[in-house]
Amino acid sequence: MTKNGHSRSPLPKRSVRSNGLPPEPPERGRTVLVTGGGGYIGCVLVPRLLERGYRVRVLDVLYWGEGPLASFRDRIELVEADIRAVPPEALDGIDGVIHLAGLSNDPTAEYDPEANWQMNAVGTGALGRACLERGIERFVFASSCSLYDGLPLGMHDESAELRPVGAYATSKRYAEEALLALASEGLTAVLLRNGTVYGYSPRMRYDLVVNTFVKDALLQERLLLHGGGWMWRPLVDVCDVSDAMIVALEADADLVRGEIFNVLHSNYQIRELAMLVAGSVQLMGRRVELEEVPAPELTRDYECSNAKLAVHLGFSPSRSVVEAVHDLLGRVDITDRTSLSDPRHYNIRWLELLNELRPRLGRLDAVT
Repeated sequence: MTKNGHSRSPLPKRSVRSNGLPPEPPERGRTVLVTGGGGYIGCVLVPRLLERGYRVRVLDVLYWGEGPLASFRDRIELVEADIRAVPPEALDGIDGVIHLAGLSNDPTAEYDPEANWQMNAVGTGALGRACLERGIERFVFASSCSLYDGLPLGMHDESAELRPVGAYATSKRYAEEALLALASEGLTAVLLRNGTVYGYSPRMRYDLVVNTFVKDALLQERLLLHGGGWMWRPLVDVCDVSDAMIVALEADADLVRGEIFNVLHSNYQIRELAMLVAGSVQLMGRRVELEEVPAPELTRDYECSNAKLAVHLGFSPSRSVVEAVHDLLGRVDITDRTSLSDPRHYNIRWLELLNELRPRLGRLDAVT
């Protein structure tokens, strides 16, 4: 039964497909710093690291508070800090870094381009340099497949000549180039270009295409197909992204130093995603309609290959959209309209709200 009382068929009992993550790490007890560990991906990644015997230090500015960390808060060390001003002691005793911190999509980057540049570009380069100077050998960076947006139609791999579009992609490419330069000096920097992520996280987001469709299907009973929904996008589940980062952390240095890997389950058309979500929600006895509407002025339409990741590291994301949507529908209260529309689940809306409230909160501090 779901939280709202509707019965749902469980996933069939069968062997779970492996994505290639080895069952055991090369060594237990090493200490990893996860920047942005309180975010959407971080709240899935950190428990997986703990399960593999790592000690974990999370550095996060905590825009969303400590609530999403509740299930593992007592098992980590938490450093509340901004990626633009990482305290030197945050790197004490660290064996490797997984760098997630920064603004995470086009709307937030365009909302404050300077903050985006300082976090995603300058902050990443500075952290990489600090790791090199401190003798921290491994640095795994969460980059983005959005770097391929704007290229001619076709299947793009890591060797594609990039023409970043917009503040977000431009900052990610600058960060990549900074880390690749540091790799030539000895830093084992591994760059993972993640597809658009989907699936459940304790720090849930409903501003990612699959998760947005789930939310809209439940709240509006209608999914809008802009321009018919024929655009292509590379997608990947949040659990697979987390495991890919662990693989990059644990792989032999000679295999990954200065390497870029696309991380995706598959390329999907937006129309296809809408149909998969609608069908999953309809199986719960709820009505969902699909409606074609005009395309916006700017659309994203690109595909990329994950062959390098599979061939070089033996890792292939395995969790499909259908599996992730089924799991998500079982984890959230589908009758709680307030939660589904809570601004905390939408990065741009939450940042706008925080900026609106900040001066008012300052005035309250002055009289309390």
